[in-house]
Amino acid sequence: MSKAKTDKSAPDLDTPSDLSPDAVNKISAALNALLADAFALYLKTKNFHWHVSGRHFHDYHLMLDTQSDAIFATTDQLAERVRKLGGITIRSIGQIGKLQTIKDNNEDYVPPREMLRELMEDNKHMAAAMRKAHKLCDDHEDSGTAGLLETFIDETERRTWFLFEASRQEGSNAA
Repeated sequence: MSKAKTDKSAPDLDTPSDLSPDAVNKISAALNALLADAFALYLKTKNFHWHVSGRHFHDYHLMLDTQSDAIFATTDQLAERVRKLGGITIRSIGQIGKLQTIKDNNEDYVPPREMLRELMEDNKHMAAAMRKAHKLCDDHEDSGTAGLLETFIDETERRTWFLFEASRQEGSNAA
């Protein structure tokens, strides 16, 4: 068992890896932060899906449902990647709360355009965090995780684009 895992990993969970214990720890920490943010963004997107109103209700409701499904689909892949590397992943809502950087929105009412703009900014934040994690993977020659992140970055940029376009003022490129 590697020294870095002894205080965090039960012997039965000590998955072998050719990456150094330091690399496993750093990459796992980055992926767990992304995982916490993915859960936070999923729930925020669902919250807005459930509470959107107004003349574009149908379109926004469907778009946010599709986006929340795509975000949720990343969670299992991120967590399983941590385990494949030999790391330990998130175990609870409490741990998500400690790691998340995406801010919750508990307002009673959020106007639809503000919902879309907030989610757009959150997705931009996620893409930036994924790029930082990708750089860390490159630094440790972890091409498997880097490849997974490349796909997720592209999907996140697509969500950002859709949210931007849906929230633009009529006839204007203004945000």
